[in-house]
This record gives sequence, C-alpha cells and structure tokens, in this order.
Amino acid sequence: MTKATVAVRQAQWVSHSICILLLLTSSMLTAQSNEHRVRNIVLVHGAWADGSGWKGVYDILVKDGYRVSIVQEPETSFKDDVAATKRVLSLQPGPCILVAHSYGGAVITEAGNDPSVLGLVYIAAHMPDTGEKESEDGKRFPSDLAKSGAIKKTPDGFTYIDPAQFRDLFAADLPADQTDLMARSQVFNYADNFSATITSAAWRTKPSWMLVAGSDRTINPELERWYADRAKSHKVEVAGASHVVYISHPKEVATLIEEAAHALDSR
Repeated sequence: MTKATVAVRQAQWVSHSICILLLLTSSMLTAQSNEHRVRNIVLVHGAWADGSGWKGVYDILVKDGYRVSIVQEPETSFKDDVAATKRVLSLQPGPCILVAHSYGGAVITEAGNDPSVLGLVYIAAHMPDTGEKESEDGKRFPSDLAKSGAIKKTPDGFTYIDPAQFRDLFAADLPADQTDLMARSQVFNYADNFSATITSAAWRTKPSWMLVAGSDRTINPELERWYADRAKSHKVEVAGASHVVYISHPKEVATLIEEAAHALDSR
C-alpha cells in the first residue's frame, strides 16, 4: 500500500468520523430542543357549554403535533371548576399552555398558578385580577346579553340562556340547526360562579394572550380589549366573530395558541 493510498484512507476515515459526530450532535440538539418545547395544551370551556365545542381547535392542534386535553367543568361551583382544571393539569407529562373561553377565563386565572402552566390564552374570556369578580368586571362594559334579560335562573340557583335568544346573543355566526342543539343542551351554570373572587391572578406572573371576538354580544369586546391592555397581553381580534369564536373560527384560535407555544419555546 502506497503512502498516497494510506493518506487517502486516513482522510476518508476522518471525514466519516466527522460526519458521524455531526449527526450525533444534531440528534442530541434536536432531542434537547424537543424536550423543552411546549407540546401540551389544556382547553377549558365557558358557562352554558361543554368541552365538545373545542373539536375544531382540537383537531388542528393535534394535527400539528400538540398533545391536547379538554377539561369538562361541572359548573356546580367555581371551586369545583378550578379543581376539575387542576385535575387535568396534574396529568400533563410536561409544561403546558392553559386556554379558556368566556367564564373559563376566570377559572384559568385561578388554576393557572399551577407550576406546570407556562402561559395563558384567553379566547373572548374574562380575565379578573386578584380580589376581583367576573360579575363586577362585566359592569365596566355591559354586554348585550347582560342587558337583555335573557339569562334565566332555575329555582335552585342555576343559570341558562333563554333558548329563543340563544343564537342571537351567544352564537350568531353559527348555523341555526347547530345553535338549536347548543341551546337545548346547555350546561346550566351555578349563578354564584360569576361572583367568585380571584385569590391570585395567574396572569400577573405568567405571559398571556387574548383573542377578542369583534361582534361578541355575551362579553363586550371593549371589556376583552380592556382586560388584554391591563395585563399587557398579546392581543389579536377576529372581526365579526360572535362569542363562540372558538367554534366559528377554529383556525384563528388554534393559530393564536400555537403562536403562544412558539413564543414560550423561545424563552
């Protein structure tokens, strides 16, 4: 074997070794990157609804590789709803983003203090501060629903929306056959839940995002904007969207949640 041949083989061996080293290093960095990425999303519904409304958002997030869990709140008490949320948080295999719609915003403001939660996303939701009540915050910018008299109460203290006015005030941008079912399958929410006092607002210590539904008649869009400005949340708006924007515009909602995940990844 000539010296030239030996030199060539040595160069080939060195080159091969470097390639293997680069591949191993790349794999290790990718693994470390994936390890720290926020992949767990927990979704919380609002009053008079259940978790099935998140299906459109759920499908998009799962397709994009996220692990998604949906909380089913009993709506029997604020304490029960916070406990139901924390129960799902306890099952997450890593850090997560906590997302809520409407009344669920008050729930995640309380439950979001859990150490597994890195960020909060509010979808046309209430966002009370420590010591505040959702019902009192609503008076800052009264909604059409609040002024309509459409919120009814059962003899044992549970609330629901008059089915005859449900679509107009709650879900005007959905088909009538869909809102008819939603109106007749409402989860009655205990009236006192709206007056629960927040003991520690998670958004005070964790980053937050807010999606404003531009034509919301259940929560005044001005209140949603006010909440976001106060919390210094990243804010987006879906013009013309009703209160159930998470059902009628799942793509926009999922996009905001993924933007939150990417932002937290880069921290």
